[in-house]
Amino acid sequence: MEILTELTNNILLITLNRPEAGNSLNGALSEGLSNALTDAETNPEVRAIVITGAGEKIFCAGMDLKAFAAGEDIAKIGMGFTALRKCSKPLIAAVNGHALAGGFEVVMMCDLIVSIESAKFGIPEVKRGLFAAGGGVRLPARIPLAVAMEMGLTGDPIDAARAKELGLINQVAPAAELRDAALALAARITVNGPLAVQATKQLMLDEIGDGNPQLMGELQRKVFTSEDAKEGPRAFAEKRAPEWKGR
Repeated sequence: MEILTELTNNILLITLNRPEAGNSLNGALSEGLSNALTDAETNPEVRAIVITGAGEKIFCAGMDLKAFAAGEDIAKIGMGFTALRKCSKPLIAAVNGHALAGGFEVVMMCDLIVSIESAKFGIPEVKRGLFAAGGGVRLPARIPLAVAMEMGLTGDPIDAARAKELGLINQVAPAAELRDAALALAARITVNGPLAVQATKQLMLDEIGDGNPQLMGELQRKVFTSEDAKEGPRAFAEKRAPEWKGR
């Protein structure tokens, strides 16, 4: 199964479970994540949600470019992001390894972040002729604009130490203690009034804004259907440098 769930003490642990593919986001995993979050939204027993990845090296490598290059519908791959954005309950990312591209965007859709020291964070979509259409829009609200621009325009990652320095992540923990650290943080939330917690989350997100949905849709149609958007993932699958056309 692409998604594993475990509910304990009002905390739902969701595990992205495609370790053989870097927990990359294909349609099945995204649909599973969407279903888990939708169920959690209506379950009064769930007061906080922790999201982590299977394996020891990668939290999530982003969109499954091979699946995208093979023609998988981008809307289906994006189902998980829609559910993350709609989730009213606190989301905590337990980053067990590198979080890149769509994987970093999953992290950005979370409210709090606990990470291991060796993790790297980045949105390298531009290197494949794409752009960060999910949680990447929240990055300038969480770190200085100049740094967000550098990450977005170069596609180069930062390490956990730099992310902590920038205030992007809340806590760095040894790998063996990551899950416990994330659950302990979630437990500090679940002792509070659930309606008050959800209202606080919504008010804070409303304050920073969450992108322009109309503009995002226009850009997605322009970029993700372009020749370059097909060339980038194809070049990745074929292990060669892309040949950009700018159209």
